Amino acid sequence: MAMTKPPSARRQAALVYNPIKVDGKRLRAAVRDLSRDEGWEHPAFYPTTIQDAGQTATAQALARGVDVVLVAGGDGTVRAVSEAIAGTGVPLAIVPSGTGNLLARNLALPLASPDEMIRAALTGERHAIDIGWARITRESGEEAEHAFVVLAGIGLDADMIANTRPDLKRSVGWIAYVDGAARSLANASPFRSVYQVDDGRLHSNRVHSILFANCGMLPAGISLIPEASIADGVLDVAVIRPSGAFGWFNVWRRIWWENSVLRRFPAGRRILERRGRDASVHYFQGEIAEAAATKPTPVELDGDEFGLAVRMTCRVDAGALLLALPANHPIDAL
Repeated sequence: MAMTKPPSARRQAALVYNPIKVDGKRLRAAVRDLSRDEGWEHPAFYPTTIQDAGQTATAQALARGVDVVLVAGGDGTVRAVSEAIAGTGVPLAIVPSGTGNLLARNLALPLASPDEMIRAALTGERHAIDIGWARITRESGEEAEHAFVVLAGIGLDADMIANTRPDLKRSVGWIAYVDGAARSLANASPFRSVYQVDDGRLHSNRVHSILFANCGMLPAGISLIPEASIADGVLDVAVIRPSGAFGWFNVWRRIWWENSVLRRFPAGRRILERRGRDASVHYFQGEIAEAAATKPTPVELDGDEFGLAVRMTCRVDAGALLLALPANHPIDAL
């Protein structure tokens, strides 16, 4: 829990950053200079390490009583810092960096202007968004709960991430996931899963992947779940279950062509209204969603693999993450 400063104390920012993903020297200088210009104290700096993805660094910053935390790194660093700061009331400013920038893209933040997000941390607006929590159950019965800000998944999407080559990801960014997808699809097979949303009726199907989304946009403008909102207090669940000779074509058509292209235009939306339901992708909404597999299956959180699990239970924590946003940032982007 963050400490309370006396009213006379000047404000202070903390920067939690992944030194492998960002130019730490340049970024520290920018935060220091802009803090000075705005009359803030000298900022505190916390690099992440192999042992700490960001949770411990963020806890140390909060114990110091800082007024805002900036995070710079990959999607995994943003996830770890969000996990530690959620529910504290201390605002978080995301300085886009790394390969995916999934949360920053969903928030329509400026991706090429670190200084703009640093200024947002110091003088910008504050807006609350949801955060997701995933309780992962291993085959041994061991359980652990972790946060996610964009997407949690069990099945093929996690296998795809595990098969993505780190060297290719460093050199070409998110496009490397195409290589991981090709490697996974070559041996893809469905698994038997039982799932339910908000204690509703049980569903039992052979599926390739079940995705629990806090927001719905993927890299390259691909809209996984068009109606998903990061501030609506519910999770959006997508069950991927292609079947037949054109199964994967139907998944591609639904997620890319229909969700990401046709829905952008009135004529396209009218076409979709006349079309029947597509069995390749099923959508659900709820505050709590659970999926169980009959055998250990890969799981992922915000693009990081989290090993094998037999059950994943996800819940939404509405408004638990307070964001620092640029002045006049369009709230409807959330």
